[in-house]
Amino acid sequence: MPNFVKPVTLAGRFATLEPLSHEHAAGLRDAAADGDLHTLWYTSVPSPDRMEADIARRLDLQTKDSMQPFAVRDADGRLAGMTTYMNIDGANRRVEIGSTWYARRVQRSGLNTECKLMLLRHAFETLDCIAVEFRTHWMNHQSRTAIARLGAKQDGVLRNHQRMPDGSFRDTVVFSIIASEWPTVRAHLQFQLDRPR
Repeated sequence: MPNFVKPVTLAGRFATLEPLSHEHAAGLRDAAADGDLHTLWYTSVPSPDRMEADIARRLDLQTKDSMQPFAVRDADGRLAGMTTYMNIDGANRRVEIGSTWYARRVQRSGLNTECKLMLLRHAFETLDCIAVEFRTHWMNHQSRTAIARLGAKQDGVLRNHQRMPDGSFRDTVVFSIIASEWPTVRAHLQFQLDRPR
């Protein structure tokens, strides 16, 4: 099913997701430099000097209908990171939310929760997905905790799933939210966003 996911802008109180383009490169270089995120061995955050190449990679996957990449802006309009719908499976109405990273300055704020709420709402309520997946490295405990906090359930672990740039093997932890769980997850995420900060 070609073009199951089409470019769209999703806007909220803490964040705006807009279709990724090469014009985002400079702002995303600055965001990636905030916290030197690319130095974390268990993630695949592009280094500032590789940002254009990573944008080109994501846009190439978009042309193949396997990814819909977004640039993430914070409440002040500054670029704060990237996220995607990936491993898009239109025939089975499934997507994965992943390849996500944020500048340190917005971590542990409402931005990530709202981004996930907007992406999940679009997936379940507009695209009529039956399931949304999340995947992360076994050693990325911060990401695993954040995914579970969304309300996703762990499906399993893919052992030796991928080779990392340093030659080590990644055990990939797979989580999902299915359509019948979405109303509860939506209420939970909205509650988290509405709490005083």
